[in-house]
Amino acid sequence: MNTFLLEIVTPEHLVYSKQVTSLTVRGVDGELGILPGHIPLVTPLQVAPLTVKSDGVTTTIAVHGGFVEVHKDKVTVLAESAELPKDIDVERAEAARERAQRRLQTRSKQDEIDHRRAELALQRAVTRIKVSTGKGQQ
Repeated sequence: MNTFLLEIVTPEHLVYSKQVTSLTVRGVDGELGILPGHIPLVTPLQVAPLTVKSDGVTTTIAVHGGFVEVHKDKVTVLAESAELPKDIDVERAEAARERAQRRLQTRSKQDEIDHRRAELALQRAVTRIKVSTGKGQQ
């Protein structure tokens, strides 16, 4: 067994489904490499790129939170949202990053909720930019 089925699913649709040889994700406790035969586990994911290797090709996918669930011959990523590089609008991501950075710089005490939203928006924008430019590969 040198591959396993990887499915990346969001509430809206199935983003990715393919036999792969490895997967690297960023969990809440750090990076996690998954190979065929990995022990079963479930762990939350950070907003970060994940890297998939299949048929000698490396693909980076923007994942915005969620969970990874590992079984004997299948891994499921249940993501709040996920985007393939071809689906990312880089200009829109750059604009979102700039907006989030401005919000973080002008923070006031009453804006704690807005501050957290801006931090998450910044993480999502940076992840999209990394994936779309090919810099998200580990």
